[in-house]
Order: sequence, then structure tokens, then C-alpha cells
Amino acid sequence: MKFGYARVSTKSQKHDLQVDAFLKEGIKPKNIYADISSGAKAERKGLDELLSILREGDTLVVWKLDRIARSLSHLTKLIEDFEKKGIHFKSIQESFIDTTSPHGRFIFNLFANWNEI
Repeated sequence: MKFGYARVSTKSQKHDLQVDAFLKEGIKPKNIYADISSGAKAERKGLDELLSILREGDTLVVWKLDRIARSLSHLTKLIEDFEKKGIHFKSIQESFIDTTSPHGRFIFNLFANWNEI
């Protein structure tokens, strides 16, 4: 199953652009989770709820990497956790980050290893 995660930083911002992109990706509205929260905050109710329901074979889609992760190390940890659970990850704007394909997993591993240098 495909899920989307959207985040905006302030109440004056809207999720519309992200949600429209998820719908074009074939994600059902009931499978879109969202937060209004600064990216610096670790606790995000919508993300926490979504992470608790993801199962093996699911795909989590984000509009951009900065919508889900606070830093490269945070993103790396999330993706490593997803891989252990058999969950795929895809970024719409950074289309080279797509762990549903061998090429996308390779590219992500390059980024993850770059983070360790």
C-alpha cells in the first residue's frame, strides 16, 4: 500500500501542493498523513501515527526529503529502519531517491555512506 506524508512549517501554509502530488501518485486520500510543525521538531503526531502503521511491502512517499527528515543523519536512520522492515521510500521531487528500485537503493546508499565520511 502507498502512503503519503506532508508537512508544512506554519498554520499559514497549506498542504495542497503536496497532497495533489500524492493523489497523482495514486495515493488514496485516507492514506495521506500530515503535520503542521517545524522540521526541527522531533515529535510530529501525523508522522508518528504513520510510522506506527507502515508494514512490510508498503511505500512511503514524500514531496521532498526535507518534509520528513531533520538532517541527513535523521533521513539515513529512517531509511535504514524502513529497509529492516521491508518498507519502501520515495521522494517525488528528488526522484533519484526511490528504494522501490535497485537503482534508487544504490543512490540512497551512496548518500548514506557520504554522510559517514
